[in-house]
Amino acid sequence: MSRQTFSRRALLAATGAAAASSLLPRRAFPASKAKIRIGLLLPYSGTYAALGNNITDAMKLAAREHDNKLGGREIDWVAVDDESDPAKAPANVNKLVVGEKVDVLTGPVHSGVAMAMMQIVRQEKTLTIVTNAGAQAVTGQLCAPNVFRTSFSNWQTSYPCADVVLKDGRKKAVLMFWNYSFGQESMAAFKEGFTKGGGTIVKEIPVPFPTTEFQANLSEIAALKPDAVFVFFAGAGAAKFVKDYADAGLRDKVPLYGSGFLTEGVLRAQGAAAEGIKTTLHYADSLDTPVNQKFREAFKKATSRDADVYAVAGYDTVHLLASALAKVQGDTGAQKELIAALESARTDSPRGPFRFSKAHNPVQNVYVRQVKGGKEVVLGIAQKDADDPAFGCQMAT
Repeated sequence: MSRQTFSRRALLAATGAAAASSLLPRRAFPASKAKIRIGLLLPYSGTYAALGNNITDAMKLAAREHDNKLGGREIDWVAVDDESDPAKAPANVNKLVVGEKVDVLTGPVHSGVAMAMMQIVRQEKTLTIVTNAGAQAVTGQLCAPNVFRTSFSNWQTSYPCADVVLKDGRKKAVLMFWNYSFGQESMAAFKEGFTKGGGTIVKEIPVPFPTTEFQANLSEIAALKPDAVFVFFAGAGAAKFVKDYADAGLRDKVPLYGSGFLTEGVLRAQGAAAEGIKTTLHYADSLDTPVNQKFREAFKKATSRDADVYAVAGYDTVHLLASALAKVQGDTGAQKELIAALESARTDSPRGPFRFSKAHNPVQNVYVRQVKGGKEVVLGIAQKDADDPAFGCQMAT
């Protein structure tokens, strides 16, 4: 073969290979080996700092179970302390999305921060996974294809508790809560179920967030003499409320109920004051499954702390991302395919079976729990496969 003939054939072969490669689907190529940047918009100071730390540490625990790689790409964690301050949220979100150009945004804890976050991520189309905040609008009126939730909605953790209270024979309830979107929506969900079942709300007592001075409110509850009190407090504020409730002499007179955040992560701090409290939540420490036992042991070994519901959401977030990113070979630019992969993802979570609804909310069991002997004991399932109604979400129709 002459040199001229060989060169012509080589050129034709190269041209043909290029043409063929242009016809291959995008996902046939290996993903860029650049690190995948995951933004953490979480509180690392203030009332909710412990929650932010547990979410973060559980995400990193799950990442280590995948050799610190997602879709074949090493992880670059970019954390911002959101201080649970909605006023600072736009600047903090822009820092991560526009400044740091994260591939995936996760967080926050505070529902007010989440609402401010949504205005930006819907516009920027950043893949976002809400790892705690329960604001219903996130997967309701403001729902978007690029936004998922691995935690809960405010409706999901409070509505089932109404049936628990009614089945205990209690028909008159006082509501008390931190007066921001989480507390307001929790109360609305409980009230919906409670009044539908024949119960009566005696009074609603809103408390400014993050106020922890409860004495005057507790005196009012004592004077009202309801059958039950349903509340929303979390973190350090919940620890103080439960102690104050007992110190006011109410614990043995008026049973206390709440969504599970009332005792979650702060049971040890509450001590004997928490005894007998009933809550509803999508997780409990004592769930007797191999997955939960393994998770709790691994988290304890890694952090010297006990795992809680906040840690579960962080842990599942990374496992779900790992599953979806494997399907697109780590190509975060293939967002349509990545979203589809997340929508079809399933995981055997420490909380039990988990999948996403059409609105990208979790579909999960909600358990009835009661504090007995200083431990959270599961009494049963309050609502199986609980699925938030996602009012106003066009994707859910």
